[in-house]
Amino acid sequence: MYLITGATGPIGRPLVETLLAEGAAVRAVSRDPSAAGLPAGADVVEGDPRKPETLSFQGVSALFVHPRAVGEEAVGRLLAAAAEQGVRRVVVMSAINVEDEPAHQPSRFNGDRNKEVEEAVVQGPLPWVSVRPASFALNTLAMWAGQIRAGDVVRGPYADFAEAFVHERDVAELIARALRDETLDGRRLPVTGPGSLTHAEAVTAIGEVLGRPLRHEEIPAEAAARAMAGSGGLPEPFVQALMARYARGEGRPATVAGPGARTFEQWVTDHAAAFGGEGR
Repeated sequence: MYLITGATGPIGRPLVETLLAEGAAVRAVSRDPSAAGLPAGADVVEGDPRKPETLSFQGVSALFVHPRAVGEEAVGRLLAAAAEQGVRRVVVMSAINVEDEPAHQPSRFNGDRNKEVEEAVVQGPLPWVSVRPASFALNTLAMWAGQIRAGDVVRGPYADFAEAFVHERDVAELIARALRDETLDGRRLPVTGPGSLTHAEAVTAIGEVLGRPLRHEEIPAEAAARAMAGSGGLPEPFVQALMARYARGEGRPATVAGPGARTFEQWVTDHAAAFGGEGR
C-alpha cells in the first residue's frame, strides 16, 4: 500500500488515480475525507501530515511526501514515524530549480520549502527518490485563463521567456513509478515537458487548440508587477523574484530534461474548458 500526502491537490489527485489504475492499494490522507472527491477505490483517511501522530502507516510500504502538504517543520517527524511503523521507502516531490540560489526560486517567496523538505528526506531514515518537476502547465491558468475567456489578447511581460511546461499527469506517473521501482532509489529525477515554448508561443498554442486567433501582447514588467501584486493579490517579494527570473532567462530556450511525454497542446486539450473552450 502507498500512503499519499497532498492527495486532493493537483499532483496528488492524478497520482491516486494512476496508482489505482495500476491495481495498487492507496491510502490517501485528507483533512476532510467527506469533501475529498477521490475515486472509490482509494482508502481516504482523515489526518494531517503536519501532525504525524494523526496518521497510521500500518500496511504501508512506501510514502509520498508533498512538500506543501507536509511542511519543513514536520517532515523529520513524519519520516521517523513512517520508518518506525515499517514503511520501507519514500518519494518526495521537489522542483527542477531546487539547487538554484534561494533568491532565484520565486516559489520560496510563496512559502514553498522544496529544498529543505528534499534535504530532510535525503538525510532521513528511509531509501528515497526525489522527483523534480519543471514549471507546471497548470500555472498558465492563473496567468492567462481569465484574459482568454474575456478576449483574444493576452497581455503580459517577457513574451520571449521560455518554459518546458510539464503536464501534471506526467509528474504523477513518474512519482507512481518511483514509488514502485526500487532501482530508482537514491536518484533525483527531473521531469519537464517535451519542448521549450516562449510565453508568446504558448499563447498561440492555446489559441490553436481552442480554434481562436490568440496573441500575446508584451507589456512592461513594472506594469505587470503592479497588477500581480495589486489586484492579483500576490506577495510583492514573490512578484519581484518572478520578474527577475523572467529577466534572467529572456530569449533563452528552457531546459528539456524529460521524461514528460505529453505536449503543451495535449495539456491545453485536457483543460480547454478552463479557457472557455470545450473541455474533456
